[in-house]
Amino acid sequence: MVEDALLHFDGNRYRLLAWCLMPNHAHVVVEIVSENSLSEIVGSWKSFTAKQANKAIGRSGAFWHADYFDRYMRDEGHLARTIDYVESNPVKAGLIKVADEWAWSSARLRKT
Repeated sequence: MVEDALLHFDGNRYRLLAWCLMPNHAHVVVEIVSENSLSEIVGSWKSFTAKQANKAIGRSGAFWHADYFDRYMRDEGHLARTIDYVESNPVKAGLIKVADEWAWSSARLRKT
């Protein structure tokens, strides 16, 4: 459900470059398109997915942490390292051995 929400406006409000959904957090790398703002995009993701998740598990209230952390990509090298970091997160956490094995990440789509 969260991945579907991320993909929904890909190519419209933003270009989704990488993502990884972890058990207790998410990493997303996007390129903002047009006049959209990152805070509006993240707010939209959090609002929609929190309502859906709370409904699915029969609860209400806060689902996501109120804030988020962002980074400006300085150059292509920084972007490449960031994407690698995001997609390798479940490996680093010991959940899998190879990044493309994680079902909730863009790494599985890069598998060759």
